Order: sequence, then C-alpha cells, then structure tokens
Amino acid sequence: MEFDQLRYFLQVCQHRSFTRAAEALGISQPALSRSIQKLEAELGQPVLERKNRSLDLTAAGTLLRSRAQQILDLVEDTAAEISDDGRTGRLRVAAIPTIAPYFLPGLLKAFSTKYPEANLIVQEQTTDDLLRSCSQGEIDVGFLVLPVSARYLQIEPLFEEELLLVLPPDHELLSRKQIRLSHLQPYPFVLLSEAHCLSDGIISFCRQRSFQPVMMERTSQLAMVQELVSLSHGISMVPEMARKLDRSKRRVYRSLSGTPPKREIAMIWNPYRFESRLQKAFLQQVRDHVQESATPDRRRAQA
Repeated sequence: MEFDQLRYFLQVCQHRSFTRAAEALGISQPALSRSIQKLEAELGQPVLERKNRSLDLTAAGTLLRSRAQQILDLVEDTAAEISDDGRTGRLRVAAIPTIAPYFLPGLLKAFSTKYPEANLIVQEQTTDDLLRSCSQGEIDVGFLVLPVSARYLQIEPLFEEELLLVLPPDHELLSRKQIRLSHLQPYPFVLLSEAHCLSDGIISFCRQRSFQPVMMERTSQLAMVQELVSLSHGISMVPEMARKLDRSKRRVYRSLSGTPPKREIAMIWNPYRFESRLQKAFLQQVRDHVQESATPDRRRAQA
C-alpha cells in the first residue's frame, strides 16, 4: 500500500466521482482507476461500490478512509515537525469570499515582510468547504463569520463589524436624516447567492424584526452586488470592510439607525494537527494586525 494510493482514494471519497477526482489530482481517469483497483486487490475486497451515477463506500472503504486520513496526516505532520525552523515552510490560509479580498491583503503583506522565506498559499472557500478543509488538514488557518458549528476546531473571535446599507446616490432614502429598517420594506434587495453566509445574516436580521426582504437579484460576488446597486437594481447591505476599499462615487453607504446589523469575524485552526512555529507566528500576526487596525471604539471594547 503506497501513500499515493491513499491520497488518490481520499480524493475519490471526497468527490464521489473518478472524473472529478482525477481532475483534482491532475492525472488521467484510467490511471486513477488502476490505482484504486490495485489497492482493492491488495486489501482483498472492494472499497467502493460503483453505481451508474455515483460511488458509495463499502464497510471496508469507510474504515480505510478514516485510517488513510490518519496515516497521511501523521506523515505530513512528522515532516513538518522535523523541518520546522520558524522561518521557512508552507502555510495554507483560506477565507470566505466576503472576507478574503478585504482583510487578507494587508495581513499577508505584513507577514510576508516579516517572514520572506515562507510559502503562503491562499484560497477562497465557502464556510462549509473551509470547515471541512480545516478539519481534514488541507488548510492551516481559516477566516469566517460566526456562528459556525465546528467540532474539534479551535475558534478565536477577532472583531465585529457593521453591515452598512448601500444605495445608489440618487435614492430617495438618502433624503432622510435617519434610515430605519422599516423604511426599507418597499425596496427590492440585491444579495449574494445562498452559498454565502452574508445573505443568511442579512435575511435573519430582517426576519427577527418582522421584515422579509424582497430579493430582486442574486449574484456570486460582493463587488457585483455593489455594481448592481449603483445601477439602481436594488439596495443591499455590505460589510464595513468592503466600504473602506470602495472608491466609487456611484454608491452611498449609510448606517441603519437603532441597532445596526453586525457580523463577527473569527479565525479557526485544527489544534489536533501539528502547529508549526510559522503557524503560531501567523496566528499572533493576525492578533497584532487586528489590534493595530482597530478603531478607537473597538480598542476600548477589546480592553
């Protein structure tokens, strides 16, 4: 039994498809099939139940998936621990799409300046994929929005940020000195697709206050939400960090009066995996970066 066979098998388990697993691995589908067949021959029984349109694990396959992940994790952690010098090595970081382009650039620049020999790998993932990747050791540190259900993962809240109302510059609501949630009821919303937790947070905030927003359009990128608002397709709410990087004059941001909607940003990692000195330095860099970037109000709240 070879390490590559175990890696290939785990990819098939993840994708439930030889075609998609082969694409992810960068090998041909026949080569992947031969590797799994050889593995089954060595074990003396099938690990996959092949159906017309899907693959299921046999009892042997379920056991092998658990043990294969443990074996590969142990090998990877051992190699990382032996070569851990606190300066070099690979660090895999992931964030959800409504955090990554706004929070990560400044953080990664500061870390790369301090640790120029480190190899940083950055990904954007939805919350569910990020949690899975962190649990399986595919990423070292992740950034997402609370609350999440995450067993066996370390979660460290970092800060809260307001969700701001975004409007086209000629919108009639801008004539009001204060804009309340109830004032938004007649207007359609532009939101992100269901895969993004930001939309869930906005809808939940509205429903808790007996207001069901009417969705006019959904899109997959926050920048497109902002552009559609500029074109008067609707109104929306966006994180404060997105407003800070927006230099456009074709949209206006306002706080809702009363208790405005907020979201809580957190970082997560797997405490059961080996934590390199580089990873520990990155976690501290995040804390320092958040503290340095904090507004006076947030600093007082953290004190």
